[in-house]
Amino acid sequence: MTALDRNRRPTVPGAILKAHYMEPRAISVTALADALGLGRKYVSQILNGHKRVVPTMAARLALVLGTTPRFWMNLQAAVDEWDASVEIADWKPSVTFAPPQAGNDPAPPGM
Repeated sequence: MTALDRNRRPTVPGAILKAHYMEPRAISVTALADALGLGRKYVSQILNGHKRVVPTMAARLALVLGTTPRFWMNLQAAVDEWDASVEIADWKPSVTFAPPQAGNDPAPPGM
């Protein structure tokens, strides 16, 4: 993360959805909600950044808008990571553990 990244929260997926997918195509909240099979209120909460884009929502958006679920999940992950870093900014762990050295970490069973 660069210094610039730490000073600005990433754009929420709902803002991208509205600015780059809905507005250019004149898609209303009601029309999108109907296409997604969801309530207008729920879609509005996503657009306003009050609800997260969860995997099932990402899959629905991908099918309706011709994108991929990964696109929406990556947008949400960036916001989640930023929010978590802000939340723990002043937290210090009581202990830290060294990462395993290459070749010395046994793979879990079945791997």
